[in-house]
Amino acid sequence: MEPGNQTSVSEFLLLGFSQDSEHLPILFGLFLSIYLVTVLGNLLIIVAISSDSRLHTPMYFFLSNLSFVDICFTSTTVPKALVNIQTQSKAITYAGCIAQVYFFLVFGGMDTFLLTVMAYDRFVAICHPLHYPVIMNPCLCGLLVLVSWSISLTYSLIQSLLMLRLSFCTNWVISHFYCELTQALAIACSDTLISHILLYMVIGLLGIVPFSGILFSYIRIVSSILRIPSAVGKYKAFSTCGSHLSVVSLFYGTGLGVYLSSDAPSWRGMIASVMYTVITPMLNPFIYSLRNRDIKRALQKLFSLV
Repeated sequence: MEPGNQTSVSEFLLLGFSQDSEHLPILFGLFLSIYLVTVLGNLLIIVAISSDSRLHTPMYFFLSNLSFVDICFTSTTVPKALVNIQTQSKAITYAGCIAQVYFFLVFGGMDTFLLTVMAYDRFVAICHPLHYPVIMNPCLCGLLVLVSWSISLTYSLIQSLLMLRLSFCTNWVISHFYCELTQALAIACSDTLISHILLYMVIGLLGIVPFSGILFSYIRIVSSILRIPSAVGKYKAFSTCGSHLSVVSLFYGTGLGVYLSSDAPSWRGMIASVMYTVITPMLNPFIYSLRNRDIKRALQKLFSLV
């Protein structure tokens, strides 16, 4: 490729795990296994919820959406990483990189919004149980998911269009196993001020605001649980949100690790990204199925029909 502006860029180079080439076969097998478990586990959650009428409630409606988003989120990065590991290639096309940035932002944003909506659902269920069927009606549930999709799709489109305007002169190397937005902006040789402003604004929108909503919901939930007189009642109330709290902790913990290390590519940053984009979506089905009797019962019923 000859140096020039964005019109001459045909591909980027993803360094990824190429620094440790002797372990590539092990990495390929590990990534492939995790990907298959992620897709199968989340598909089972979706099918179990769809097939059991007792799970047609707001909580499980949001969970099925989360499982679908997790499948798509992992599929945005892992298949390309598997191809590059298998072929020992570092290349991703310019169009492929833009597409990967777009879908990564879409599904990453949806994960954040769905976890926030699920926290609100648990808040209403525990703090306002008598009004729960009225507040969390099907119309509101559908509207919350629709608004979440609209915001994620709109922001991701704007950010991707801004990236299309950037020039990449002589440096096309991204020190990651996927097209990570902040690193792509870092190697651009044109002005990225607008892209960075939008990025930080959305980090606030998708990070601080939803997390504050989740935190507020759980403060109210804990306060309500502590007022329950019986220990059995407290345990039952807490068990309904234990799985969600575990997923939130895992998602935000690994996500924070990614963004704290995004400006300084390293193996630590790579591990944080793997945890965020690969491990977390794989663990979600296990967390919800192992800690949830309704899901266990639905899965047992599903397997008995096979």
